[in-house]
Amino acid sequence: MSRLHAVIFDVDGTLAETERDGHRVAFNHAFERLGLPDRWEEPLYGELLWVTGGTERLRFYFERYRPLLAAERDRLVAELHRVKNEAFRQLIEGSGIAPRPGILRLFDELHRAGITTAVATTGSRAWVEPLLEKLLGRDRFSRITLVITGEDVARKKPDPEAYRVTLSKLAIRPEQALAMEDSQNGLEAAKGAALSCVITPSSYCRNHDFSQADFVVEELGDPGLRSRVLYNPHGIEVGEVIDTVTLHRLHHRSTAPARRP
Repeated sequence: MSRLHAVIFDVDGTLAETERDGHRVAFNHAFERLGLPDRWEEPLYGELLWVTGGTERLRFYFERYRPLLAAERDRLVAELHRVKNEAFRQLIEGSGIAPRPGILRLFDELHRAGITTAVATTGSRAWVEPLLEKLLGRDRFSRITLVITGEDVARKKPDPEAYRVTLSKLAIRPEQALAMEDSQNGLEAAKGAALSCVITPSSYCRNHDFSQADFVVEELGDPGLRSRVLYNPHGIEVGEVIDTVTLHRLHHRSTAPARRP
């Protein structure tokens, strides 16, 4: 039985509620900056989130909702994405984007336990690393062993490439790690890489299908904020918060030979 060597975190929605009040706002700023009438309201943005990657999301939007000539569309998508990333970096620096409950506590516990932390996202490195440093603080950010972003892979989630690249660079096997995700796309990516996966659904993802997850919890929890378990197929014992003890129990159960596919 392999011990738990690493916990691999998604970013958007998993570490913080960045989509509704972060990326969506930045996309709308880019539309306004370029003099376009388009605005992504919350319901529409929730639909667009099924398309991972900012460039891909913009391209899908124009193909589905406002068709343009291919050359004009590609030029516009590239410029919008550039302006959007600039706007999002400014939001990171000046806004109150905060980590979800339990994130800072768990990062500290993993460090004390000697468990590697890594990040596997298909967002752009231009904003991923500033966001990580803002959310976690410089010390915790410096302890992350590896950050894989969209620039490191050819295919975005739900394709498992980001997780496979992470495992390869960490030189560990899937049964030596856990993935932390918030969405069905993320879950499918983790499972495609044969990883056990913990889900903390973000605000846009509460109605996603998490039946393949190994554990689903509303929040990781903090002192005074008890975690609420939504799905526990391995029947692990859970305390008031999701801590390293919980993750070890889950890892042990989810990688036991009888429970492997």
